[in-house]
Amino acid sequence: MDLRNIAIIAHVDHGKTTLVDELLKQSGVYRENQATTERAMDSNDLERERGITILAKATSVEWGGHRINIVDTPGHADFGGEVERILSMVDGVVLLVDAAEGPMPQTKFVTSKALALGLRPIVVLNKVDKPDAEPDRALDECFDLFASLGANDDQLDFPHMYASGRNGWADMELDGPRKDLTALFEMVLKHVPAPAQLSRRDEPFTMLATTLGADPFIGRLLTGRVESGTLKAGDSLKAVSRDGTLIETFRATKILAFRGLSQQPIDVAEAGDIVSIAGMTKATVADSLLDPSVNEPLPAQPIDPPTITVTFGINDSPLAGRDGKKVQSRVIRDRLMKEAESNVAIKISDTPGGEAFEVAGRGELQMGVLIENMRREGFELSISRPQVLFQEGENGERLEPVEEVTVDVDDEYSGAVIEKLTGPRKGDLVEMKQNAGKTRIVAHVPSRGLIGYHGEFLTDTRGTGVLNRVFHSWAPHKGPIPGRRAGVLISMENGQSVAYALWNLEDRGKMFIGAQADVYTGMIIGEHSRENDLEVNPLKGKKLTNVRASGTDEAVRLTTPVTLSLEEAIAYIDNDELVEVTPNSIRMRKRYLDPHERKRNAKLSGQ
Repeated sequence: MDLRNIAIIAHVDHGKTTLVDELLKQSGVYRENQATTERAMDSNDLERERGITILAKATSVEWGGHRINIVDTPGHADFGGEVERILSMVDGVVLLVDAAEGPMPQTKFVTSKALALGLRPIVVLNKVDKPDAEPDRALDECFDLFASLGANDDQLDFPHMYASGRNGWADMELDGPRKDLTALFEMVLKHVPAPAQLSRRDEPFTMLATTLGADPFIGRLLTGRVESGTLKAGDSLKAVSRDGTLIETFRATKILAFRGLSQQPIDVAEAGDIVSIAGMTKATVADSLLDPSVNEPLPAQPIDPPTITVTFGINDSPLAGRDGKKVQSRVIRDRLMKEAESNVAIKISDTPGGEAFEVAGRGELQMGVLIENMRREGFELSISRPQVLFQEGENGERLEPVEEVTVDVDDEYSGAVIEKLTGPRKGDLVEMKQNAGKTRIVAHVPSRGLIGYHGEFLTDTRGTGVLNRVFHSWAPHKGPIPGRRAGVLISMENGQSVAYALWNLEDRGKMFIGAQADVYTGMIIGEHSRENDLEVNPLKGKKLTNVRASGTDEAVRLTTPVTLSLEEAIAYIDNDELVEVTPNSIRMRKRYLDPHERKRNAKLSGQ
């Protein structure tokens, strides 16, 4: 059967997972009466809740005697480790661009990787039926983007089409019949070459592992594209690391291939196809699976280095162990090591005490997703503020990561955003475009300056702004960047908060907790209206007297407390604070709970 391998790449929310749903439906993957779910490819709970793709998934459709393997890739740069490896498995990419928004930063990130690998893109202008769609402008911007990313003449001569993924149609012309996705299927078959590996079926078997999975019945599964040869279930293989070290030899107990949404066992894997192999115990992502006669490993894509680090420690607060079952450092370490195995963009290292672990990764979102997954699995953790990783330049200078930030805001808020990005956060304004009441701002800002900025940004733009960021380059250190300006309100007692006490504290600042919340000494219960930290008593009840005046016993009315999400809490805390994460709650606290110990450590660190 004729074969094609393609990846669908797009910015977050440009509709790629919805388009894959329609491709599956129209190719006959579903039976007519089969119940289907929306966004079938986003199978993980977190992906469904957040409406984003986190893990790359593969599926396969049959069309007119051809098999097309489709890989749905994440749009966020935080999950770039997935994207870089996935693109090495395919021969063409479909770039999906929202006809109203045009190419966005994350599109740029994935497209630059695809162009560097020499892949020729097909541009699909999606959502052309939106009232504010401007397909011609979006198409021009795609051309400019490719040119700026150094595309060759072949890549610049890209075919394009117009589509509405939700309504299930794609056409070569904007005013075409708008019936179905036939034109897109035909374009893929015509424009994407068959895998070059097809001509290498007679050579010994080789495959580069690009993703790691697990099946409760079969065990470890490594997925990748077969580079040469054929493999039958039961054949012997050896796994070799990137530098040529032998890891293990094993028997391929099962070979699975993507057929529709499910993986089905097949007897023979052939060169060019994307398959999963079971039977190994140690081999992992970026290793080569080879026939015993082959000694040279396959070249693996270099992975961009991590840019931030977060410390994961055991939860040692007075409320530890109430919610979660997995609280020991040994269990936390095993879970983090397992994560690092399947996610090549994460690096784990032990800290001197052995009670905490440094986790280095791409960004706050990637860390937030890992922590959220762990708390759902029953872990209790204490998390530090993210720290940016530095590199040493050629002349011994200190280099820090700089991100390209693209902001879309209403004109009236652009001044406040530019002031914040270029002032205290040391960013450089690169571009500013105005169009129909909206301003697009592009700036290069140090990663340090962006930690904790998103919440402030939403406040400055009254929740209407959209901010996207992507790693740009390493640049010389830009000097100190001020942290959070406000101090915090710290509980000085253990127990349950009392409404009357919180009501009396409201003029001191905004609260993070409501009445009847469990609190302990050293826990952060609110933000102080001034710059210093303040210890307060949230347990103080009203003294009873035998004098009663009309109106004094009315119920206390509390202002609704500010509840911070996991990522907001991690970005909010300062260097001497931690976030306590359990399956049921997220609390902020001081690193040292005892006030005397806090003062001593503040003196030692010269604060």
